[in-house]
Amino acid sequence: MDIYTETEDVDPDTLAHLGPLAALAGIWEGEGVDVHPVADGDEAEPFHERAEFHPIDPQSNGPQLLYGLRYHLSIQKLGEVETFHAQIGYWLWEPATKTITQTLAIPRAQVARAQGTAEPDATRFTVRAELGSATAGIVSSPFLDAHVGKQCRCWGYGQ
Repeated sequence: MDIYTETEDVDPDTLAHLGPLAALAGIWEGEGVDVHPVADGDEAEPFHERAEFHPIDPQSNGPQLLYGLRYHLSIQKLGEVETFHAQIGYWLWEPATKTITQTLAIPRAQVARAQGTAEPDATRFTVRAELGSATAGIVSSPFLDAHVGKQCRCWGYGQ
C-alpha cells in the first residue's frame, strides 16, 4: 500500500460527506442537570450548555480521507458566568472504513481520542476511549491520573 500519495479529486463540500456526523453541524444550546461526585457523595447542579460544530476542510493522511467538524462545548452552572466545563476538539468521519473519531481536550489537563463505527445514514452511534489504549485512549495530568484516573477507565458517547 502506498501510504504517501494523497487522495486526488477530493470534494471540498464537507457537509455533503459527513455521514452520521452531518446532523451535528450547527450551534446547539440547552439546559440540563449535572450529577457529579463531591467529598460527601453526589451533587446535582443545573447547567446551560452551548455546543458549536463547524465543518473543516477534508483531511488526507496519504490515502486515508477524513471529513469533519471542529467543535467547542461550553457549560455554565445556571446563574453563573464562569465556565463549569469546556472542551474542544474534532468529530471526524472516514467514509472508506465507516469510522467515527472524536478528539477532545479539556482545560483540566486531559485529552482523549475515542472511536467507533457506524453506517453513513446512522442516526445513533457510539465512540469509546479506554485508559491506557494507544489508539483510542485517555491521557490525564499526573494529578488527575493519581486522584481520578483509576475511577475513569473509559467513556462512551452516543448521539
